[in-house]
Amino acid sequence: MIKIRIVTEVDTAVLALLARLTWAESHGQYIDDKNDLLKYLDKNFSISKTKQDINNPKQLFYIIYVDDFPAGYAKLILNATTESVTSENNCRLERIFILNDFIPLKIGQQLLTFVETKARELQLDTMWLTVYIKNNRAIRFYEKNEFKNVGELNFIVSGTSYENIVFSKKL
Repeated sequence: MIKIRIVTEVDTAVLALLARLTWAESHGQYIDDKNDLLKYLDKNFSISKTKQDINNPKQLFYIIYVDDFPAGYAKLILNATTESVTSENNCRLERIFILNDFIPLKIGQQLLTFVETKARELQLDTMWLTVYIKNNRAIRFYEKNEFKNVGELNFIVSGTSYENIVFSKKL
């Protein structure tokens, strides 16, 4: 059975571990220096950083469960700005990750549909996100879901720049 629920502070450790694992699975192969990867993971997915993010009212997290097992999550940032998106009533889908073992279940689609519905309920009019240019599976996924390429944004890991596409969708 698939369940999706909003994250609260009680979920901090589960979210931190899920975030660390899914980010390493989806992006780890692109980071040449594995020490840089570990530094990035330690900085961005620690228990204290995750708790701080959960308690930020502009950041919303959702975990998707498969038979009560946490299998992925999404993170929305309300009213995030970027040059490529003109709407001020938007949200950034900063993260939507599914553990590799659960990708064949196609639950990423269910999670995306869920967060789009939540964004509409919040009366937001645009959702945007960034995708690494070499992440072809993710690019196809967002294009299939009617996201449009509206620009680019560089993502920095330990001083190394990684070119990302900015995708946007009217809600």
